[in-house]
Amino acid sequence: MNKFPDVWDYGQLLAFSGIDGQTDFWEGMCLRTARNEYAFELKIHDPDQKAKICYTGAAPERVELTGDFFRFYANGKVSCGVFADAWNFILDGEFQLVDTEAFYESETRDGRTLLAVKGRLHKAFLEESTEALIAKRAAFLESFPVLENVPESAKRTERKALSQIKSQVYAPEGMISHYWSTPDRWPHRHMWLWDSAFHAIGMRNYNPALARQLISAMFDIQQPDGFIPLSGCPFSFNEIRTQPPVLGLAMKLVNESESAPEWIAELAPKLEKYLEWLMRNRDTDGYGLLEWAIGANADCRSGESGMDNSPRFDGAIQLDAPDFNAYFASECEILAEFLPEKREYWLGHHDRICKLMNERLWSPEQGLYVDYDVAGNRRTDILASSGFLPLFCGAPSQEQAEQMAAHLTNPETFGTPLRVPSIAAKNKEAYKKDMWRGPVWTNINFLISLGLERYGFHDLARSIVQDTLREQEKWYLEHGTFFEFYDDRKENSPRELERKGKMPEGEFHPLMMPFHDYGWSGTLYLEMINRQEWR
Repeated sequence: MNKFPDVWDYGQLLAFSGIDGQTDFWEGMCLRTARNEYAFELKIHDPDQKAKICYTGAAPERVELTGDFFRFYANGKVSCGVFADAWNFILDGEFQLVDTEAFYESETRDGRTLLAVKGRLHKAFLEESTEALIAKRAAFLESFPVLENVPESAKRTERKALSQIKSQVYAPEGMISHYWSTPDRWPHRHMWLWDSAFHAIGMRNYNPALARQLISAMFDIQQPDGFIPLSGCPFSFNEIRTQPPVLGLAMKLVNESESAPEWIAELAPKLEKYLEWLMRNRDTDGYGLLEWAIGANADCRSGESGMDNSPRFDGAIQLDAPDFNAYFASECEILAEFLPEKREYWLGHHDRICKLMNERLWSPEQGLYVDYDVAGNRRTDILASSGFLPLFCGAPSQEQAEQMAAHLTNPETFGTPLRVPSIAAKNKEAYKKDMWRGPVWTNINFLISLGLERYGFHDLARSIVQDTLREQEKWYLEHGTFFEFYDDRKENSPRELERKGKMPEGEFHPLMMPFHDYGWSGTLYLEMINRQEWR
C-alpha cells in the first residue's frame, strides 16, 4: 500500500514540523486544502486572508498528501510541493499564486517556485532538489512500519494520523522549553492542557521520548502556585481557567511504553502542586468535591471543563461535577504510585473523592452519575457522557458499574447508533447536532472504555472502540481528515454538524463546523488501534 496519506479533500492542514527543525509560532506558514478546487489556502493570522496556491494541471489520477508535502500524479507528470522550513514552501509543477503579495514573496527559477513569508525568502532552497526536500520530510513516516493485522482502511487511516500529529508539533520557543503540540495548526495554534495529554498518549506508541516532551511542555507554563493554565503559547498563557486534569494519566501510560524514572521523579512534584491548587481553588462550597468554573458566554459556559456548550451548564452557576472529580481522583491514584512516600496521603484523597461522588453525584433513579446543583441543593436531570467517567477512577461499586454499562446498550439513553453520545437520547429538549449537545467525542469514548476495562466489561469496551475506529476510518476515506466530533445518530457527515450554532444559510465559515485535522481524534485513533485487545 501507499505509505503516505492519499485522500484529497477540503480542510487538511500542512505546516513545517518542529520534528524537522525550528518552528515560528507567530510567522510560520500554514496551508489548508481549499474547498471545491485543487488549491491551498495560505494562513498566518487573518482568517479572511484570500491568498492561495492553485494547481493548474490536469485533475490528478492519484494524490499523496501529508502534513508537510504533497504530490499530484496526472498524465505521466508529477506536480508537488514541500515545506523547506517554517517560512519557505517549494512548488514544482503546474501552479499559480493568487493574492499572495500582501503577506508573501516568491522567486521562480527553472519551473520551480519558492514561496515565503514576507522577509523570510531563502533562495538557497532553490538549489536543493524538490525530491531531496520531500525525502527529508518523509523520513518521519517512513521510520514507522505500516501496521499489520488490521484492515486496509485502518492502515491508510493510521498513516494519516501519524502525518497529522507530526505537523502539529512545534519546536521549543519562548517560555516553552520542550517540543509541544497544538490541536491544529490553524486556527487553534496554541498548546492546550488535555489536548497535550491525549497527543502524548497516541505518540507513546511510536516515539515515547517525544511523548514525554509533549507532556513536559505543559509544565513549562505552570505557575509558582501550582496552577496550570487551560492553554498557552511561547509568549503568553490563559491566566484564569485550567482544563481537565489528565496529565498524570498521560505520564503513566507514556511511562508504561518506555520507563523513564528520572522524568517521573521530575514531574511528579509539579503534578502534586497542580492537584493541590485544584483543591484550594475549585471547591468553593467546602463540601470536598470540585466544581468547574462557569461563565456567562451562552456558547461556551464552561470552557474549563472542555465540554464548552454542554446543556449541563445551561443556566448553571455552581456544579459539583462527576467528570472533574473523576479526573481528579484518577490523578490522585496515579500520583500515589509516583510518590510512594506519600502513597497513603494521595490514596486518601482518591478514596475521599470517590466516597463523596457516591454520596452526592450518584443518581439511584438514573443509574448514572450526574452534576449536583450546589445553589439549588439538588442533582440535575441532564444525563451526559460525563456521568460515565467515574468508571475510570474506580468510584462505582460493581453493582453501580453494571447499571452504568446497561445504558450503553439502551437506545433510550446512550445506546445510539454511534456511541457514546455526549447527552442521553431521551434528553430530547437539549439535543442538537452541536458539539457537546449530542455528538460523539473520541477522547471521551477512550476514557469510558478504560473505565469499562477496569470493571471487567472487556467486550463492551472493545465494541465501543471498534465502532469509534470504524467511524473515523469511514470519514477519513471520504473526506481525508479527522474531525473534532461525530454524529451519534450516524445521520450526517461530520461536516454537516454544528459548532456553537448553525452556519447562516448561504454562508460558509470553517469555524462553524467541527474542526478538521483535529489533534486528539488522530492521536487517540493511534492509541486505540495499537492496543491489541481493542483491534
